[in-house]
Amino acid sequence: MITITVALIAVVATVSVWLAQQNSSAGESVSAHLPAAEAGPADSQPGNTGEVTALDKTFLTKVRQAGLWEMPAGRLAQTHASSEAIKRAGMHLLEGHSKLDQLAREDSDALNVPIPDQATPEQQGWLNQLKNAKGRAFDQLFVDLLRASHGKIFITIGEVRAATKNTLIRRLATQTNNTVQDHMDVLEDTGLVKDSTLDDVASTIPK
Repeated sequence: MITITVALIAVVATVSVWLAQQNSSAGESVSAHLPAAEAGPADSQPGNTGEVTALDKTFLTKVRQAGLWEMPAGRLAQTHASSEAIKRAGMHLLEGHSKLDQLAREDSDALNVPIPDQATPEQQGWLNQLKNAKGRAFDQLFVDLLRASHGKIFITIGEVRAATKNTLIRRLATQTNNTVQDHMDVLEDTGLVKDSTLDDVASTIPK
C-alpha cells in the first residue's frame, strides 16, 4: 500500500510540473505580442499649430538675420580681441546662434515663411567696423554693438512670446529668450557695457 501511495504522489507531482511549464510558455507567447507598457508616443516634437501673425514672421526674420552677423562677429572676437572675456563672449555668440539659426530655418520650412540669406545692410556695416578694429578698440566696439542689439531684440522676444498663437514660434521665442539672456550676461561680464549703450536700448522701448 505504501508503495502504491508513493507512486501516485510522484505521478501527481510530474503532472503539476508539466502544467506549470505549459502555462508559463503560453504566458510568454502572449506577452511577446503585447506593446511595452513604457512605450510612449513615437513623435514628441511640438506640432505646427496656431495662426502665424505678421509679428511672428518679422520675429523669424530677425532671429535669422541676427545669426547671420553675430556668428561672424563671434569668430572675429577670437582673432581681433585683446580680452579673454571678449573671446568667451564671442564663443557664446557662435554656439547660441548656431542652434537658433538651425531652429529658425526648420521653422521657416515648416511654416512656409521665407527668411533672408544675408544680414541687413546695417548689420553688415557693423561687421565691417569690427573687421577694421583690433585690440582694446575692438573689445569696446564689440560690446557696444552686441549689447545694444541684444537689448533691442529682447524687447521683441517678450512681445512675441506673450501673444503668439503658433506653437513653433512660441518654442523659438522661448529658446531665443534664453540665448539672448545668456549673451547679455557674458557681455556684461566683460565690464565694458556703458550707460550710453543702455540708454540707447531704453529709447527704443515703447512708452
